[in-house]
Order: sequence, then C-alpha cells, then structure tokens
Amino acid sequence: MLDSKLLRTQLQDVADRLATRGYQLDVARIEALEAQRKTVQTRTEQLQAERNARSKSIGQAKQSGEDIAPLLADVDRMASELDAGKQELEGIQAELDQLMLTLPNLPHESVPVGKDEEENVEVRRWGTPKSFDFPVQDHVALGEQHGWLDFETAAKLSGARFALMRGPIARLHRALAQFMIDLHTREHGYEEAYTPYLVQAPALQGTGQLPKFEEDLFKITREGEADFYLIPTAEVSLTNIVAGEILDAKQLPLKFVAHTPCFRSEAGASGRDTRGMIRQHQFDKVEMVQIVEPGQSFEALESLTANAEKVLQLLELPYRVLALCTGDMGFGATKTYDLEVWVPSQDKYREISSCSNCGDFQARRMQARYRNPETGKPELVHTLNGSGLAVGRTLVAVLENYQQADGSVRVPEVLKPYMAGIEVIG
Repeated sequence: MLDSKLLRTQLQDVADRLATRGYQLDVARIEALEAQRKTVQTRTEQLQAERNARSKSIGQAKQSGEDIAPLLADVDRMASELDAGKQELEGIQAELDQLMLTLPNLPHESVPVGKDEEENVEVRRWGTPKSFDFPVQDHVALGEQHGWLDFETAAKLSGARFALMRGPIARLHRALAQFMIDLHTREHGYEEAYTPYLVQAPALQGTGQLPKFEEDLFKITREGEADFYLIPTAEVSLTNIVAGEILDAKQLPLKFVAHTPCFRSEAGASGRDTRGMIRQHQFDKVEMVQIVEPGQSFEALESLTANAEKVLQLLELPYRVLALCTGDMGFGATKTYDLEVWVPSQDKYREISSCSNCGDFQARRMQARYRNPETGKPELVHTLNGSGLAVGRTLVAVLENYQQADGSVRVPEVLKPYMAGIEVIG
C-alpha cells in the first residue's frame, strides 16, 4: 500500500509515476474525497468544540438558576450531528482505504520505463545454449516416452493444467527441490520454513493478492467461518510471519526459504502454454523472502537475485537476467529482475524466477515494522521475494537441455547425490 501522505501532498506526481505502469489514477475522485473528508472533519471538530463549550455553560446556568432545557436540547442536537459526522467521515475514509488497496506500487527511479515485456532490458547472460546434432524433443515427449510424465491421467483426476509424475522424473523433481533448499540454507544464509498451504484473507491482503487478484486464487468457502485460500506462492505465508510485529533491528535481515506447492487459477491465461508444465494450476516452488531495513533493500535485491542465479549456474543451465520495465512489473514491486532459462524446444529463454523489492508497500499493508535504533521509533521494514527456483520449470529446463539422441536424459552433476548415483534416466 502506498503512503496516504503521498496522495495528499504529491497526488499528481503519484499519478504520473503510476501512469508509467499503465495505471490511470482517478485524480479527480481522490481530490473530491479528500476535499469532502477535510470539510466533514473540520465541521465535526468545530461541532465538538461548540458542544464542549455548551456543556460547560449548562453547569454555569444551573448554578444561576436559569432554565437549562433549551441548552440540553441544543447539546443533544449537537451529539446527533456529531454521530452523523463521524459516520460520514468513517464512510469517506473506508472508500479511500479501499481505493488505496487497489493501487500498485510506485516504480523505483532506476526501473526502465516501458509498456510491456517487449521493453524489458537485458542486464546479462550466463552460459551458451547447447547445439544439438539430433532433433530436439520437448519435455512432454521426453517425459511421456516411458510413462513418467502423464498429463492424460492427471486430466482424468483433476482436469486440464495438471501433471502426474512417476518414477525417475518424480525423483528428479524432488531432487531439484532438495538441492535448492540445501543451497539456500547452507550457502546463502536462509532459514528453512514449512508453512501452511491454506491462508485467510488478511495474509493475502498483506502481500497484495487481495482484493485486486481474487480471481487468480483458489478459494475454499466455509459456512460460519473465515474463508481459506490456497497459497499462490510461499511469499504469502513467509512474508506474513512479520505481520503486525515490531522487530528489534538486531533481528534484521530475516531470510526465509520454503518449498511448497503453489496454486493458481491462471485466470486470463486461456490458450497460453497449454502444452506441458510451463503454466499449471498446481506447481512446486522454492521461495526466498527477505525482511530488511529500508536502507538495505536494493542491495538485498542484488543478493537475492544472485542466490537464484546460483541455482542455474550449478545446474549449468544457460539463462539471462532482465530488468523489468514499469509496464511489466508485478503489482507490489518497486523493482524486479526476471531470470529466464534457455528452453531448447522453444529456441528461446523462458521465465523461471522473478526477484522483487517491494520496498515498504507490503509492510504498510501488514503493519510490519522494526524499531529504529537511532530514533527508538517503529518504522516500516522493506520486504523482498524471489523464486529460487520454480521447480517444475527447472525440471523442464533440465530435461530439455540434458537430453540425448535416444531420448534419455543425463542427470546434472550437482544432482547426482540426490539421485542415489543415477546418472541417466530413460
């Protein structure tokens, strides 16, 4: 959530910055609501002062034997007007608060301005895509040849956009997740967490999925109890660990990592990546989250992105890093790097990780703070998140980049300890 002070003092600047994201801020509506709020608030404060003065005069009139009935009636009238004014003020503030929840984060000044993904800026590349001397197969063909990747049975169980993995491919999928968790905990300093897969609405509001993106979520309605939502990413549960907390500065930075399934309805994605495992309703992800002091968040973004890159480097998978432009960034991000891995069957790079600095945007929604040691006052923390990595997409990249002419797949060197010495599957 943006700082409401910015909308009161720098409204046009906020509107201009949001416009670079393709978001048109209703400046006139906000100005009208603010003017209405100020008018009602001023009237209410004046009325409260008059009522206080009139109440004092009742005591004085009583002592001098005057008829106080008209004064009492006047005080009662003012009380009714005060209640009405307070309710009106609450209604205006509720509308402003609801509007604030729908506003995306402001892009950082270092973010390239652009309309969509075509205007993202490539920062660097690592590795060289392999040349194959045989016809390249995609991950679906490679996985299905032995029945180890089964979309037909998955569709029988759950419908479209699900996968059933068996045998060596299921093991390879598990090995990838374990390798990622071990790397991030042993070498990158993250604390492993196991989190709930079901959360309530306040957690999703805290990280920005609600109210704007409810259609992208799987919701479980419970009569007489709060609704549950299946997590779209462990970012939700990990970041909300600090919701409502005032942390000691000595606790920062906090670095969490978790391996969870993720559930997304893929609303609006009809017809996109319908073949294979690129876009699924259920997929696994190893998620990294950092909670840091405000002055450290952009340095932390570079570190978090490097942590995700290390996974690809150790797997020897070619990739590139993009700085997302203003028009392609996620709702809560102030700056984002995307990692795209080489997918041979598509002859292009595909997204495998998104690493974002959200600044104080999520922290303000969650009221997540730390006590500044210099001032002794609570201040909002900054939050960051990134995939380290999406396990299913990493499996796709491994299957395709390590395939051999006979359709078998070599196991990357770094994964062999997790595969009980198996060097080739298929």
